[in-house]
Amino acid sequence: MTLRTISPQAAQALLAQGAVLVDIRAADERARVRIEQARHAPLPSLQSGATRLEGNHPVIFHCRSGVRTQMNAAALARCTDCEAYALEGGLDAWASAGLPVVKDAHAPIELQRQVQLAAGALVFTGTVLGTAVSPWFYVLPGFVGAGLMFAGATGFCGMARVLARAPWNRAPLS
Repeated sequence: MTLRTISPQAAQALLAQGAVLVDIRAADERARVRIEQARHAPLPSLQSGATRLEGNHPVIFHCRSGVRTQMNAAALARCTDCEAYALEGGLDAWASAGLPVVKDAHAPIELQRQVQLAAGALVFTGTVLGTAVSPWFYVLPGFVGAGLMFAGATGFCGMARVLARAPWNRAPLS
């Protein structure tokens, strides 16, 4: 079973009839921008079977762009016995269609993007310094590249671990 795609406008109409919208993104991705009525069920919990969506109403899955939802359509379809859809274009298309989203500008950007920004900044800085100051600075982009290859091969990203402990990524003390 696969997921049929549904446009944001058709999804909104289906939601008005009782459908359930499910956000499959990680919590750090959802913190900054989300669709208010969407339930949160991260993709790993759906893939593992830890989360099952029961009920008689259609289920609409979404991610940021729709790609992750489509790539995991078969696994997501197995999470429910109801009619299931993938939101075409994901959250980006929903917002582009002028449909309401909840934004929290104070939430940090998601960790994956922080890693991309930090790695890009280090590679750029090392390249500029290697060209302008000393070729020894080329070690920096080489080190970052090796770290990214290691992360891709093993699933362990040291930079993500460091950034996750950064002050802006910590939950405020209550």
